[in-house]
Amino acid sequence: MIAALALLAAAQTALATPPQPGAPPAPIPLMIAEPVAMAIAAFDSDQDGSVTRAEFDTGVRRSFELSAKGQPALGYIAFGDWSERWLGNRNALPSPFEVDGDGDNRITMIELQARFDLFFTRFDADKDGSLRRSELLTVRTLPTPGQQPDRRRRDR
Repeated sequence: MIAALALLAAAQTALATPPQPGAPPAPIPLMIAEPVAMAIAAFDSDQDGSVTRAEFDTGVRRSFELSAKGQPALGYIAFGDWSERWLGNRNALPSPFEVDGDGDNRITMIELQARFDLFFTRFDADKDGSLRRSELLTVRTLPTPGQQPDRRRRDR
């Protein structure tokens, strides 16, 4: 939350301060939510803006059970259906190849949980065992409109 406010203040300052002649324009900050972060946010069953470890584990299990429909594993096509429903797109990450730990072309709940455990650890920035919405955001910078990408000449 503090980082988001600092970023907003910096963006407002950059917009309010006219650029110095000859100075390169400041990059534009952008906050995005990765598809997996959107799925995790949906696991917030009590709608308090924070996903506890229990809500997270229940959400992963529920998402698997709704897609597996009583089967012990999802094939890659069924995982695509899971991905479209929970991540917003069949091609969103994680891919079935990342989740299928034993390479048998089937994804079990244990494999899905193992992959999602890595996401929980990655997103839990303050290591308090829950994920706030601010922890699920990724800050990226985009070039200022009209700015050319850095194209350095490579001498071989």
